[in-house]
Formats: sequence, structure tokens, C-alpha cells
Amino acid sequence: MIPNPEECLLLMSEYEMLDNIRAHSRVVAEIAGFIGRGLIKDRINLNLKLIISAALLHDIGKTACLNNGRDHSRLGEEICRRHNFQELAPLVRQHVILQGELPPEADERLVVYYADKRVNHDQIVNLSARLAYIIERYGQNDPRRCRAINDNFKQAFIIEDMIFRHLPIKPEELTTVNLSDTES
Repeated sequence: MIPNPEECLLLMSEYEMLDNIRAHSRVVAEIAGFIGRGLIKDRINLNLKLIISAALLHDIGKTACLNNGRDHSRLGEEICRRHNFQELAPLVRQHVILQGELPPEADERLVVYYADKRVNHDQIVNLSARLAYIIERYGQNDPRRCRAINDNFKQAFIIEDMIFRHLPIKPEELTTVNLSDTES
């Protein structure tokens, strides 16, 4: 089962998602929807409803994990499974770190992962700016952690190329387009 956007918003309330995390999730969903529509228009077989719902709920476990060291993507996966959102669960689980090999074309999981990497708080930024923020925020001046974050972001740059070869805009133009445009 895939929840509709209204059901996602109700779950955000049920799990007491903080306003700033809600704002972030809404922008991620806008980007993911824009990208998804563009890829579908270019004949990539994707489930747009799955993309948007997973983007809205990708941080559903974050509020509960603040200040306790728990993995919010793992808790988000558990929450999705608890609500019988089996299709969403792996997308929510992998929005921070992808598991397995990259497919030859973008799929729903990659779209949600990438959209999240383009949003810092509730602002659309380029991958380099988001990477810098994540290293500053989560790297804890630990060279091993910083290297792991950098390695993870290498995939984001590959996915960006994979996605934007199908879209009529360049990655840097994402901040200037109407994200609700169905003509993407």
C-alpha cells in the first residue's frame, strides 16, 4: 500500500515530526516529483506516487531519533512496515546510504535519495553545498566519518548524471524551475 500525500501529512503529525523537518520533507517531495515526472516523460518506468510518498516520509523517524544516536532511516523503515507501506520501507531506509549496486537507470529509490541530497533544511542547494553541510554537521572532525560521507556522496554525483541526461534542464537550474510544472 502506498499512502497519498494527505495520509503522509497525517503520519507526520502522528509521529510529531518537527516543523523544520516537515518543511525539508515537502521540498524533497517537490524535487522528487519534478524529477520523477521528467523521467517518466522520457520513458523511464517509475511509480510517481511511490516517489512522492517516500520523499514525504523519508524523515518520518528523525524527530524520535534526535539526541539519542538512533538511526532515523532504520526507524523510518520500521514505521513504514508498521503501517503496511512495504514498498516505501526500503526507499525510506536507503535515503541516507544506498545499499547494493546502482541500476543502469534511475529508479524510485535513487530519485528519493538524490532529492534529499539537494535540500539543506528547506532550501534547494547543489550537491557540493549539501556535502559541505553534512560533513560539518555529522563529520565530527573525524577523518573516517568524513571519508565515509564523501564516499556516499560520490554516488549522488553519479545519480545526478544518470537523472539529468533525461531532463531538459541542468542540475544547477533546479533552483530556478517551477517544481510543480507537469511539463518538466
